[in-house]
Amino acid sequence: QLQFVESGGGLVQPGNSLRLSCAASGGTLDYYAIGWFRQAPGKEREGVSCISKGGGYTFYVDSVKGRFTISRDNTRNTVYLQMNSLKPEDTAVYYCAQLEPVQGMCMLKPYERWGQGTQVTVSS
Repeated sequence: QLQFVESGGGLVQPGNSLRLSCAASGGTLDYYAIGWFRQAPGKEREGVSCISKGGGYTFYVDSVKGRFTISRDNTRNTVYLQMNSLKPEDTAVYYCAQLEPVQGMCMLKPYERWGQGTQVTVSS
């Protein structure tokens, strides 16, 4: 089964950018839709964005639409999340996960197998 290692987080000022990486092992990423999730202190984990297995379909929640871009490089077994115009409310631990299969698209319904995540802190 797939396992994920997230990286690329850090401390940035509002308005700056980060690119998160989700490296998969234990299988080939090509077959799976992948999603990014985040959990802020004291809050439940929430879905942020997802990408279909072929990369032709992407989805973003309203709070990040226009600022975040998800992409994948199946040759590197890696999914990325480019985060621009970061806001303090984006502060959270970010996780990636394999999603339940849906033909031709993706839905933010993860298999509950989580990595260690990567911390993103947006603060002046």
